Amino acid sequence: MSRLGAAVAAVERVVLGKPGQIRLCLACLLARGHLLIEDVPGVGKTTLAHALARVLGLEWRRLQFTSDLLPADVIGVSVFDRVSQQFQFRPGPVFTQLLLADEINRASPKAQSALLEAMEERQVSVDGMTHPLPEPFFVVATQNPHEQLGTFGLPESQLDRFLMRVSLGYPDPASERVLLLAGERHELLEATGAALGPAELLAAQRAVRAVYVSAPLLDYVQALVARSRQQFQLGLSPRAAQGLVRAAQAWALLAGERAVLPEHVQAVLPPVAAHRLEQRNGGGTADGARLADELLAAVAVPL
Repeated sequence: MSRLGAAVAAVERVVLGKPGQIRLCLACLLARGHLLIEDVPGVGKTTLAHALARVLGLEWRRLQFTSDLLPADVIGVSVFDRVSQQFQFRPGPVFTQLLLADEINRASPKAQSALLEAMEERQVSVDGMTHPLPEPFFVVATQNPHEQLGTFGLPESQLDRFLMRVSLGYPDPASERVLLLAGERHELLEATGAALGPAELLAAQRAVRAVYVSAPLLDYVQALVARSRQQFQLGLSPRAAQGLVRAAQAWALLAGERAVLPEHVQAVLPPVAAHRLEQRNGGGTADGARLADELLAAVAVPL
C-alpha cells in the first residue's frame, strides 16, 4: 500500500462508512485547497478534521469560533514590551500548518474576515507588517447548516476560498452499529499516528501538479465553467476553475492514474462547485449539489 493509501486507510478506521468523503477531503488538501465540512452536529465533522491532522503529521491548532470572537483572536495582536520599548507581535492560532476552524459560521462576518488574507495569500498583515504562515498551510473548517440558531452565513468571498465543501451525513446501519459498540472516538484518535509527514505531503502536492492534463480535458473544464456562468446567477470563478483542475489531478493521483480523465473531473466537481453555484431568481445555494448535477448533465463529455 502506498503512503497515500495508508493515510486514507488510517482516517477510515476513525471515521467509519465514509470512504468517498475521506478521499475527497484528502484530495482537497493534496490540491493545496482549504476544506469546509458542513453538516448537522454530532455526525463526526470535528473528528474527521482531527483525524486528517494526525494522519498527515502536521502541526495543528483548533480554534472554536463563537459570536464574540475577534479578528485578533485569530491572527494575533501587537503588545507593547516595556523592556524593549517596542511593540512585539504575538502570533495567533492561525500560525500553524493546519488550522481547525470549528463551527466557523458561529462567528461574526468580521471575525471570519480575519482568514481571508491567510487563506488566499498564506500570510497575515498586522500594523503594516506582513507575516508569512507555515508551509504547508490549510484551513479545515466545520460549520452547521445555516438555518440553525446562532449561525452567520459565510459571504461569497469566504466560500470561494474553500476549494471543497463536503457533507458527511448520517452513518449507515452497519457503521453505526460499530460506533455503538466501540464507544467514543477520542481514544482511537489519540492512538492514530502519522502516515505522512510535512515533507512527504509537499512532495505529494508536487506530484499532483505533475499529473497530465490534456487539451480536450481542459476544454471540458472550460465548458463546465462557461455553462455555470450562463445557467446560474452565480457561476464558477477563475479561482474555482483552477481549483477544479487541481482537485481532479489529486483525485487521479489517489486513483493511481498518470493523467486526468473526465470521470475524475466529475467526481470532484460537486464538492468544488456546490457551495459556489447560485440559481437564478434568488434561489440561493441550498441545493448546490443538485445544481452541480444539472451542470454535469448539461455539458457533453469529451470522447
